[in-house]
Amino acid sequence: MKQNFTVRHGALDGVEAFLSVAQHRSFRRAAAELGVTPSAISQAVRALEARVGAVLFIRTTRSVGLSEAGERFLARARPAFEELVAASGAARELGQRPTGLLRLTVPRSVVPILLEPLVASFCRAFPEIEVELAASEELVDLAAEGFDAGIRLGQFIAPDMVAVRLTKPLPLIIVGSPDYLAGRGRLERPEDLREHACLRLRRSNGGLASWSLNDNGRSIEIAVSGPFIANDFPTMLGAAVEGVGLAQVPAPLAAGAVTTGKLVHVLEQFAPMTPGVFLYYPGHRQIMPKLRAFIDHVKGRSGATS
Repeated sequence: MKQNFTVRHGALDGVEAFLSVAQHRSFRRAAAELGVTPSAISQAVRALEARVGAVLFIRTTRSVGLSEAGERFLARARPAFEELVAASGAARELGQRPTGLLRLTVPRSVVPILLEPLVASFCRAFPEIEVELAASEELVDLAAEGFDAGIRLGQFIAPDMVAVRLTKPLPLIIVGSPDYLAGRGRLERPEDLREHACLRLRRSNGGLASWSLNDNGRSIEIAVSGPFIANDFPTMLGAAVEGVGLAQVPAPLAAGAVTTGKLVHVLEQFAPMTPGVFLYYPGHRQIMPKLRAFIDHVKGRSGATS
């Protein structure tokens, strides 16, 4: 049977006063323990008895004892109240020092660009924090999905988020394998892309991303075509290495393959700049210490500028 966990407004008021009186069998000693007046304790207990609908204490001029209803209430209320105190302490701990589970949503492309070395050093620096990375291209609702923060290229972050720069602006470059480029005409202008197999990116909203280029400060958008579609940059890059076609990806992601000669950078002079990689989170009044520690650690090691 489904239980109803709705708590009537004010139902917990007076419970601490009741427990203290039950422990000391004295309104005066309970008042001293809680730092209030005996009349305040009496008022709180009377209000509690009114809400419960039963007398909880048997009072005489010389003593205070529990009624049968009070004994039953005590049996249930004491462990419940201790759990509430423990829960408050556990929550307070998270707000006072870097500890707990830090959940981040990140695209796969960001992991090799930024996070692989940084997460390892962060875990060593803050052993009381557990880090969970959910690699996904979906732009998830952080609050609804239980994430502390997300990491994305700046152009994909909603304007109502607080964004913290983690990298400098990144070039978006076009690369192809030597095998693919062999025997094909040299690419000299953006229009030449229409004659090539271009690997395309499926965005989280279902649309296909056009390719962006920069022609002497003028932004150009080209609707390319090709035999392969992926929903993340690493998959597109792997297809380009295998000679499927040209790919447009953030420069750091392709740096290793370009250095080893597996990929060749083309149309270099037309590479646009992306805003870079940012950590983002909802605008809370206070950042939890675990998230603040991560922000400071990553900024300090990534070389980003504010």
